[in-house]
Amino acid sequence: MRVLVAPDKFAGTLSAPEAARAIAEGWSRVAPDDTTVLVPMSDGGPGFVDGLHASLGGEVRTLPGVRGPLGVPVDAPLLLVDGPGGSRTAYVESATACGLHVEQRRSPEDATTYGVGELVAAALDAGATSIVVGLGGSATTDGGAGLLAALGAQSDVPLDRGPAGLVGVTSVDLSAVRERLGNVTLVAATDVRNPLLGLLGAARTFGPQKGLDDSAVLRVDGILDAFVVAVCGSEPARRKVADLPGAGAAGGLGFALQVLGATVQPGVSMVADAVGLGDHARACDLVLTGEGAYDVTSREGKVVYGVAQVAGAALRPCVVLAGRVQVGSRERRAMGVEAAYAMVDVVGEDVSLARPEESLRRLAERVARTWSDR
Repeated sequence: MRVLVAPDKFAGTLSAPEAARAIAEGWSRVAPDDTTVLVPMSDGGPGFVDGLHASLGGEVRTLPGVRGPLGVPVDAPLLLVDGPGGSRTAYVESATACGLHVEQRRSPEDATTYGVGELVAAALDAGATSIVVGLGGSATTDGGAGLLAALGAQSDVPLDRGPAGLVGVTSVDLSAVRERLGNVTLVAATDVRNPLLGLLGAARTFGPQKGLDDSAVLRVDGILDAFVVAVCGSEPARRKVADLPGAGAAGGLGFALQVLGATVQPGVSMVADAVGLGDHARACDLVLTGEGAYDVTSREGKVVYGVAQVAGAALRPCVVLAGRVQVGSRERRAMGVEAAYAMVDVVGEDVSLARPEESLRRLAERVARTWSDR
């Protein structure tokens, strides 16, 4: 029997590659003759580069001293994968440079995406012909101004100091950025569909979880509105990029990337295509996926739902292993999932948090006893 193991990260405990290994090890304890195929997954957020590197190989270059969201230097990875005809794809994980987890301190009106721009610049210097930026988990709401600054944008205000630095902005010159990018293909990988501005925009939808209070949300939304005019002009037709799906992803990084010509692709679908998930599913008898909490939000562009859809298209059953399972059978079936199992039901909550890797192994043993044809 061939078993495809394609989990997301278990937030706060296990990366996607670690989760995949734990599931495979637990399964093999019960069914050592089965073949497990490990394909760690991501939706473009934290763990994007690790998951792709585990599946695609390539070269990971760690850039020391990339500017973090509040200016503290961080080390951030860049994945380079060579393709046919001299092509080279660079994968950038925005969360490694401006993620909520990068700094404990919260100062959302000062947080910048400059470090993400440094990673994109490094990808250009490395000869990338295509750059894929995974968006998600950011601490920023600067409309991607910092990224533009790192790539050479000029303005009448500092672009690298978060939304607070954008107060009074009237002009942004992107000519140097466009010249530097040349014919490089840009892709933004995200399952966020929100626009940049307004009730469903970056500040109002995601600002509170980054530390913006009610008054700051309104203030930042107004600052970003002026920033859009400075970048795109005041004509409604030219401002439409701010309304495009995904413009509000990662605090507006989606907007800046689309201004530069990027296409937006759903994160899970992009990763699935890159790693050949459909081919793997068709070559296996069973598909296992997982995440920390399997609940009704799992349908909102998350890995578990995306993997289940791929499994369904391949006519293969999909089983979920999670820290917690908080969906009923009806919702589970609607997501294309045959069964779901929780770590807390096997080892209890305290052990699952204290020893997540072994807890996931034990859960995989239980699932193998039911699903393996050993």
